Amino acid sequence: MENRLMVITDSTADLPKEFIDQHNVQVVPLYVNFKDKTYQDGVDLHPQEFYPLLKEAKNDLPRTSTPSINDFIDVYKPLVEKGFEIISIHISSGLSGTVSIAEAAAKTLNGKIHVFDSKSISLGIGLQVLETIDMIKQNLNAEKIMHRLQEIRQRTEVLFSLDTLEYLHKGGRIGKVSSLLGTILNIKPIVRVENGVYIPLDKVRNQKQAIKRTVEHVLEILGDNKPRHVGIAHGASEEAAQCLVDLVKEKLQMDISLFRETGPVIGVHTGPGTLGLAFTY
Repeated sequence: MENRLMVITDSTADLPKEFIDQHNVQVVPLYVNFKDKTYQDGVDLHPQEFYPLLKEAKNDLPRTSTPSINDFIDVYKPLVEKGFEIISIHISSGLSGTVSIAEAAAKTLNGKIHVFDSKSISLGIGLQVLETIDMIKQNLNAEKIMHRLQEIRQRTEVLFSLDTLEYLHKGGRIGKVSSLLGTILNIKPIVRVENGVYIPLDKVRNQKQAIKRTVEHVLEILGDNKPRHVGIAHGASEEAAQCLVDLVKEKLQMDISLFRETGPVIGVHTGPGTLGLAFTY
């Protein structure tokens, strides 16, 4: 019998296009608002165009905004009408209002729509989508998947290093990482996503140290556990990201499940030079 479950996420999951196409995941885009133009993340603005625009913007940084309730209804309604049950996984409610808008859209429709707060960001969301697809392949029903997702959420980690705190600060998403603002220049912070918000984890002097310390922190968090999936994302820093991939393969003895340049909405808040590592265990 054909599986009638469909996975929806939003563009902050930073999923590679080939993954989206292969698994028929539908993605609701957030918006990036430059001074003279508004773009849909991943639709008419992609990383290769975004980072040069960000550089040109200088101090006049773009803003981001959530999808509208109609953006969600436009995706949900045709699927509901075709008899699909929906699992909709989104960016942490501690960082965006996207989840609450998805919930409001779901309530307007007479369908089985399960909205899930990932309490994560970027490939942390992406790996939860991947885990959901794995469960659908095992023919688990939506109720069982939603229950397991709560467990997976507790075992989803995202660590990322920043070239500068400027973007988090100006974008208003800095949270507890503000404690690092007074540190001397040329310090690269390593940030952890904990219960859906950013917390400072470490600080280093250069990107090479950031790669080394990030993996050391991963090993500390894992303890005796083994990761199920690992994803690596970067902001206009592919060479350094490849070094991170190589170190992960060496230390964890496993391949990378997802690799992607961070999209415009995440990039607005993290900036170029960002290296992110997400894993589930």
